[in-house]
Amino acid sequence: MPRESLKYLLIAAASIGFVILPFVLESNYLLSILIIIGIYTLVVEGLGVLMGYAGQVSFGQAAFFGIGAYAVAILTTRYSWGTIPAFLAAIVLPALVAAVIGRPTLKLKEHYLALATLAIGILVHIFFNEGGELTGGPSGLTGIPYLKIGGLVFDQDYKFYYLIGVFVLLVFLGVRNLDRSRIGRSLRAIRDSEVAAEANGINSAALKLKAFVFSAFLAGLGGGIYAYYITFISPAPFNFNMSIQFVIMAVIGGLGTIWGPLLGVSLMVALGEVLRWLVPLFIPNAGGEYQIIFYGLILVLTMIFKPEGLSTGWRKKTVSDSEEQEQKKENLTVSIRR
Repeated sequence: MPRESLKYLLIAAASIGFVILPFVLESNYLLSILIIIGIYTLVVEGLGVLMGYAGQVSFGQAAFFGIGAYAVAILTTRYSWGTIPAFLAAIVLPALVAAVIGRPTLKLKEHYLALATLAIGILVHIFFNEGGELTGGPSGLTGIPYLKIGGLVFDQDYKFYYLIGVFVLLVFLGVRNLDRSRIGRSLRAIRDSEVAAEANGINSAALKLKAFVFSAFLAGLGGGIYAYYITFISPAPFNFNMSIQFVIMAVIGGLGTIWGPLLGVSLMVALGEVLRWLVPLFIPNAGGEYQIIFYGLILVLTMIFKPEGLSTGWRKKTVSDSEEQEQKKENLTVSIRR
């Protein structure tokens, strides 16, 4: 079978499987896990663009995820906003915060940048805890209404499943177009050598800021959906450990890839569910911190045996045939000139 035909056959099979899956699963628990995987995929997809394309390390992704979630919670419960305006605010607000703090922060390099984003994440988490009546403090906020789009109310798991599937697909298509665009190539040039990129006329500061804002935008999108799905928000899911998990998911799946975040998130979420059931059998009084140990072990093994991520074999598929042909022609021209 030709490669192109096989590709479309696999896409068709995946689409059919996605549509019928809620009717096949007998457990809402499994469906809820798939929804969480989809939400985290949105967040990690943005982090993958920031780290994999722009080469900027961020340990503050959970903060933007939380800002999106709290925007929905505060605007709907405290100020009686409609669900659609609150959802739009959840997407835009983290991007605006990233635009404000990104300009000075992204001037830092390597470890200093990582520490700065870590500090931002800690400060935001402190605000969630100490925000008093506005954020609900450690107890959080309850009474978040269900998302309503027209006459459709997303009050059941299967509805959220299809909703998050549509958003994940749209984000995949957006990142795919970014990968093939001039901006994507410029970001990869910055990642490989910022000095060389600027010598060729690329405005590295502006592009890094755009990648940072885009990453926060997707985190806010995931946070808004998360708030409407859970209908309860507390500071716990948006702490430093969550930021570390997002980074591990991105690295394990493969930075700078389209499908890598989905693969990394699926692996880590599935592992978390298995550990939640398995570890108490051997360590009865174990807390949730043990997960970080296993996550760290997986990260170390990945860095040793598959440092480019588990999905790197698919990386070439994100590059168009025309671009490959152009690259071959450029290489041939250089060889002839030499």
